[in-house]
Amino acid sequence: SPARSALAPRDTAARRKGKARRGRGKARNEGLLSKQKRSRRMKANDRERNRMHHLNSALDALRSVLPTFPDDAKLTKIETLRFAHNYIWALTQSLRLA
Repeated sequence: SPARSALAPRDTAARRKGKARRGRGKARNEGLLSKQKRSRRMKANDRERNRMHHLNSALDALRSVLPTFPDDAKLTKIETLRFAHNYIWALTQSLRLA
């Protein structure tokens, strides 16, 4: 259109090579990619935080049903899982013997 050509004349040689426009577009794309990466990282961090929250809640619920002799002692994650495994095994053995 005539109005467009008056406002932004096109250089066909530069357009063919793509050098004049590529530099600005690349910087804009790099900025956009950086924002997208940050957004993806924040979402991944949120998912991981929620996953750990749910895991810790489940372990707390498991600890609440396991018999521990010092009631104030909080078992670690691995101790909780090992204790639960051994407790289930012991209950199974007592049922077999009964």
